[in-house]
Amino acid sequence: LPVDFYVGGAEHAVLHLLYARFWTKFLYDQGILPFDEPFLKLRNQGLILAPDGQKMSKSKGNVINPDDLVREYGADAFRLYEMFMGPFDQLIAWDPKGILGTKRFLQRVWQIFQKLKTQNSKLKTTTQNPKLERKLHQTIKKVTEDIEAMKFNTAIASMMEYINELQNSNCKLQIEDFKKFLIILAPFAPHFAEELYHQIEKTDKSIFEEKWPEYDKTLIEEEIITLIVQINGKVRDQIQVKKGISEEEAKEIVLQSEKIQRWLKGKAIKKVIFVKDKLINFVTR
Repeated sequence: LPVDFYVGGAEHAVLHLLYARFWTKFLYDQGILPFDEPFLKLRNQGLILAPDGQKMSKSKGNVINPDDLVREYGADAFRLYEMFMGPFDQLIAWDPKGILGTKRFLQRVWQIFQKLKTQNSKLKTTTQNPKLERKLHQTIKKVTEDIEAMKFNTAIASMMEYINELQNSNCKLQIEDFKKFLIILAPFAPHFAEELYHQIEKTDKSIFEEKWPEYDKTLIEEEIITLIVQINGKVRDQIQVKKGISEEEAKEIVLQSEKIQRWLKGKAIKKVIFVKDKLINFVTR
């Protein structure tokens, strides 16, 4: 004690929180405890409502039985949907069709795994697509940060984006990259990720004993950035340019813009202020 992180519904504010805080503060006042709060951090999860928007109740006959969903869609598809359906702390109504999306997502991951198995010896020698590699590292970063912030829905969305891009790409995936993806998927779909991991590694070791993948900061940066174009300090345009572009290159590209040419017509450029990968400002007279 004190507890690092307490997660509980707002409906438990009396029986859990009020009583726990009362006793902790009493014991602190008596000099028995060195702290006066029982929990260092508190988050309340949102309530899942029935499809009709009301609170689930047996008397209303609107309760969703998880056992039925697990039998029909699988435990991991069900688990994924619960985390994907919305922000962790918000009130959300159950959508009977929503679980189909998470099931299809897992099916797409399975299809990619089947393709990987047919590559055999080519797995470790195939050339990696730089765009796909960047997307993987961006996904690792996003999932890592979102788990810490309990933004499970956006973490899952980023993994779905990666799989979509992977399927749309003609590039073959390296098996090591797929393993990294399975590791970040594992907290959300543990049974599914464990099964694929064991088929790859042929070991008794669990995927949860693997080290969490790290992302390469140099790879997550986009090659194309938005450069703000100002004239006398006022924003007049925004252009897409290559990251790391020099002042001379930026000036040449910007001055070709018809929009900027209209703003500079009849004016002399007195000075150019250039902030790399941020903005270019033309001071005129």
